[in-house]
Amino acid sequence: MLEVRKCDVDSTHAYRLLHPKHTILLTCTDKKGKVNIITLAWCMPVSADPPMLAVSIRPTRHSYRMIEETKEFVINVPPADLLRSVWICGTKSGRDVDKFEETGLTRTSANEVSVPMIAECLAWLECRVADRIELGDHVLFVGEVLCASVRADAFNHVYRLGPSSRTLHHLGGSSFALSGGLVDAREGGTP
Repeated sequence: MLEVRKCDVDSTHAYRLLHPKHTILLTCTDKKGKVNIITLAWCMPVSADPPMLAVSIRPTRHSYRMIEETKEFVINVPPADLLRSVWICGTKSGRDVDKFEETGLTRTSANEVSVPMIAECLAWLECRVADRIELGDHVLFVGEVLCASVRADAFNHVYRLGPSSRTLHHLGGSSFALSGGLVDAREGGTP
């Protein structure tokens, strides 16, 4: 029998055992048109047909109120070279700063929603809220993907993961991992 050395993890940090998580920048607006960006790692697909995804946000977050008002958001997938902007958008509140101005990121128009996208990102998923579920200290917003687009040089059925298209993955706190190379399990590849 294999001997395994284990240690206990405080249950309030149990979710970190499921990290790294793909890091995204979510853009949203309020009814007056004010825009915000929030960094999230709690984002996942929940349906392929129709295409739907879920994001988990605390009700105390500025973006939560905005999504509640407009029922729209955009998932922007940042490349690794946007780490500084990702950090700013995750540690400063849109109540206090204009994150586009603070980071120098560029707004670009979406196709199906009134929320702007971030031009410097690799991919964009425009969503309309289809459902919301209150779960403990977070609310799960389920968004139907109305339009999905990607930077042409970054994707060919999977991310190409070249130097300009590596993705960020949150490990917890201020720690992030960068996507590396690809391995193909069908070909017996090893990491």
